[in-house]
Amino acid sequence: MLNFAYFLHSFIKCEKKALLYGKSLPLPNETRTPIILIYIMIDSSAFQGKRAVYYTLGCKLNFSETSTFGKMLEELGMVTAKKGEQADLCLINTCSVTDVADHKCRQIIHRMVRRHPGAFVVVTGCYAQLKPDAIERIDGVNLILGSNEKATLVQHLADAWTNPGETRSFTLPTKDIKSFAPSCSRGNRTRYFLKVQDGCDYFCTYCTIPYARGFSRNPSIASLVQQARQAAAEGGKEIVLTGVNIGDFGKTTGESFLDLVKALDGIEEIKRYRISSLEPDLISQELIDYCASSRAFMPHFHIPLQSGSDAVLQLMHRHYDSRLFADKIYAVKAAMPDAFIGVDVMVGCRGETAERFEESYALLDGLEVSQLHVFPYSERPGTQALKIPHVVSDAEKRARSARMLSLSAEKTRNFYTRYQSAEAEVLFERATRGRAMHGFTANYIRVELPASVAREEYDNQLLRVRLGDFNRDGSALLCQIL
Repeated sequence: MLNFAYFLHSFIKCEKKALLYGKSLPLPNETRTPIILIYIMIDSSAFQGKRAVYYTLGCKLNFSETSTFGKMLEELGMVTAKKGEQADLCLINTCSVTDVADHKCRQIIHRMVRRHPGAFVVVTGCYAQLKPDAIERIDGVNLILGSNEKATLVQHLADAWTNPGETRSFTLPTKDIKSFAPSCSRGNRTRYFLKVQDGCDYFCTYCTIPYARGFSRNPSIASLVQQARQAAAEGGKEIVLTGVNIGDFGKTTGESFLDLVKALDGIEEIKRYRISSLEPDLISQELIDYCASSRAFMPHFHIPLQSGSDAVLQLMHRHYDSRLFADKIYAVKAAMPDAFIGVDVMVGCRGETAERFEESYALLDGLEVSQLHVFPYSERPGTQALKIPHVVSDAEKRARSARMLSLSAEKTRNFYTRYQSAEAEVLFERATRGRAMHGFTANYIRVELPASVAREEYDNQLLRVRLGDFNRDGSALLCQIL
């Protein structure tokens, strides 16, 4: 059986229409978003009925990409292996944001090789881009694909599948990473994840992501609108916009993130959008005001801070100071008083003295944020942060993390408590039969529907509920269907 596949690869001008994973993709007659169409004729007979397992480490963007890989392989005839089944293919999409993440990647690769002896093992993602040599030394790995090459994963897999032989590794230097692998999929989830941007130009001193994913780039608004419409046609009701530095959208095409938000908001079949993360310096008042009055963009922001100390922010080469960050929080809450605001904060980075940590803690303690995502600093080879004096001990990092996590738990509980006894609309998510169902309100309060009243038909449905007490572990508010 022959199968045609096509991938958004580089950036040139094109017209008319193309096939996107077997679907028609209309393109504007004149577009600055350019696409190279690579048509690949693949004999898919070798993949028919083969079983695949997938493992994803890291961010929502990785989960989105893995889901799309799975969809592409399914179109070639592969099926997802059930629990306990031996797989013919193992695909591992890796993360490299910390040294701990690197270690976990190696553990998972070893585990997958042991659990599925004889399987064809593919490793891609950030760790594959940054440390291909380390992966090559792991017995059982057949194919390593860096950030540029994962856009043509199926082609590389088809080339190597019938002749696994020695490990094949394909990576390019950071400056040459230019491909954009489109992704709009939900995998086994209810919400869709739409990849709108990739790469980053910020080069913060502690971060390896620009080296792993390349410079900032994006597809056209027209192509993203088409993917969102396809998600709607498949029954999707909520889409999460994912990327590395989403607010930087438009560098490739001369468009803007606000333009994208307005275009997506016009797709009435999609009832909810969420933005995975926005750098504070890229959040404009115009964007805040539009989201506050929009049809479908939820009162939910995730804004990375990293540190509340201006001295540390300068050492990190961040693009803002604590005052700008605070002003953005005030602006969001003024326009959307019910908004849930999540914040990334790093503790124990080089240069974070005890006094500077207290500055960071005090800033967050005084702001109306809803949850903290706390990350202990991890030394990353090749980063400029290694030149910064004052190293924080591991014990002190743990102590600072514990304080921030305690503050986060307090803020989240206080936020949830405000809405007890209130009515809300919840999008429920699929649950195992006999288990409680969960979902989220518009402002991202996690809700639990007891198993005794949960119904399969509630999956992917927006239902009115009354919020009640906390559930047993305090992670959600119990609810009653109205």
